Amino acid sequence: MSGRLAIIGLGPGNEAQVTPEASRAVEQAAFFYGYKPYVDRLDLRPGQTRIASDNREELARAKEALEKAVKGHSVAVVSGGDPGVFAMAAAVCEAIESGPEEWKALDIEIVPGITAMLAVAARIGAPLGHDFCAISLSDNLKPWDLIELRLLAAAGAGFVVALYNPISKSRPWQLGRAFETLSAILPGTVPVVFGRAAGRPDERMQVCLLADAKPEMADMATCIIVGSTETRIIKRGEKPALVYTPRAATRPK
Repeated sequence: MSGRLAIIGLGPGNEAQVTPEASRAVEQAAFFYGYKPYVDRLDLRPGQTRIASDNREELARAKEALEKAVKGHSVAVVSGGDPGVFAMAAAVCEAIESGPEEWKALDIEIVPGITAMLAVAARIGAPLGHDFCAISLSDNLKPWDLIELRLLAAAGAGFVVALYNPISKSRPWQLGRAFETLSAILPGTVPVVFGRAAGRPDERMQVCLLADAKPEMADMATCIIVGSTETRIIKRGEKPALVYTPRAATRPK
């Protein structure tokens, strides 16, 4: 079997943040499967082909790519950010686990990328300087009550929390509920970073306190970082503030 499948992370959207390893993997592939905004970012040469699909078709996309690779082709599945963080690497693994034996025999390469929370954190300082976690607010693949339990557990344990998939037209209320849930544990003085489109021309970074955080401050292109009680804001006059979490932590009260 000569086919192979690469699962490639394209980073948050800035070409300078695409790793050399990811660029090499793109050079080597002939067929590219992914959500349309991600495959549209590829600068392909003649003979390379895009196969775009909707954002909610991850498993079907993974199966189609595996079928193409089994036929002997060099195939890539592309994701924004890192493919292993709320992205296509897990979908491909899920498809392989339940699929035919020939899928398990394929050469599989997972190529990491810069994920949104890292890009946002670098723009604003070092809010992830101590223990942190990432939680997706999308309840498409898990129930909302489980998301709330995880938010409460993370806040109660003193984690900085990166919120992915915070809000969309089909999910307009979850982010407001998340802020309410976190506010049951955290004081209103905890810093919150709204990082939209980090590294892209339409980038927007905004820092506020949890008490002032509102759902309308985010969209689907936003990654939100909610600090812990240890997280600090350094004001620098006319320069943008720095947000950081010290590397030494105390026990949550």
